[in-house]
Amino acid sequence: MAGSLHSPLLFLDVDGPLIPFGGEGPYPTYRGAGGGGNPLLARIDPGHGPRLAALPCEIVWATTWLDDANACVAPLLGLPSLAVVEWPEPDGAEDGVEEGAEPGGLHWKTRALVARADGRPFAWVDDEITGADRVWVAARHPGPALLHRVDPRVGLTDGDYAALDAWLRQWF
Repeated sequence: MAGSLHSPLLFLDVDGPLIPFGGEGPYPTYRGAGGGGNPLLARIDPGHGPRLAALPCEIVWATTWLDDANACVAPLLGLPSLAVVEWPEPDGAEDGVEEGAEPGGLHWKTRALVARADGRPFAWVDDEITGADRVWVAARHPGPALLHRVDPRVGLTDGDYAALDAWLRQWF
């Protein structure tokens, strides 16, 4: 986990990428991963920790778990405490727009992540990324960005790690 001012950022969501959901079959559970009283934590594969730590980037939690990601998720993965994106307060729902959603299908996280990146290269790993987010980021972020959508039914896979690693290594 490189952390220099010039290394790329990796904005990481928890629900979907690390905690799979929405599949038809039973989820694997991992021994010792159910701490904190949240049964979803047992779905977190501790093997993600070393794989995330090996990526050449600075990892930042980009999740509604906020600081709970450091208290509950990071220890299961063997990761240190990471920076956390602080989300702006929602403005409330507009007519015809779901609460928390942006007009035109833009994800509610997108603007905050571009602001937090402040021109640095970044990868965003989430299960809710759409084409609207890609278009918006390409038009407004002056640096390189990879918006990587993960299948929430399975979470991060070998293919996801290969794509992230290849993209992140371009910036060294």
